[in-house]
Amino acid sequence: MSSYVNTYSTEAQYPALRSTALVILSSILIGLFANVAIPLPFTPIPLATQGQLILIVSVLLGAKRAVAATLGFLAQGAIGLPVFAGGVGGGIAKFLGPTGGYLFGYLVAAFLVGYLSERVRSKTPLQYFLIMAAGNGMFFLFGVPYLASFIGFKQALLQGLLPFLLVDVFKLCMSAKMVGWIQRKR
Repeated sequence: MSSYVNTYSTEAQYPALRSTALVILSSILIGLFANVAIPLPFTPIPLATQGQLILIVSVLLGAKRAVAATLGFLAQGAIGLPVFAGGVGGGIAKFLGPTGGYLFGYLVAAFLVGYLSERVRSKTPLQYFLIMAAGNGMFFLFGVPYLASFIGFKQALLQGLLPFLLVDVFKLCMSAKMVGWIQRKR
């Protein structure tokens, strides 16, 4: 009987271990994408891929694990690891700088996208696009007003929103296709 209990206990722990591993690996992966960013000379906001990766991870992991992975990524940056766009660290000061609102938006987007993806019934590329577009909107909803506190609202729109819209639509299309492909392979 004791071997039955031990076997059951091991099997019961497996999902938790798997979830923990997925969260940690996702957090590290988001940080590794720090160098996949293009600084733009006219704005303090770089053209980065980390936001898209957070959206993809959120669709695949669901709300709780996506938030945990994003928190892990943000914690890495908070302690000074070079995980933010462009391979910079900056510690807590990074959250207080012009890009701080976007970083907070990452966390809100992770929850929203994970939550919506858990509840949507039709898993089509269009659904993935719409869900991730809602998350992408959270980046701007939190990022632009916070950036405005540094450079004014008009400049925040010109430097923190408009230059990214077209590229973000392209990234969302590619991400939706990628998520659809990953989901089919599962």
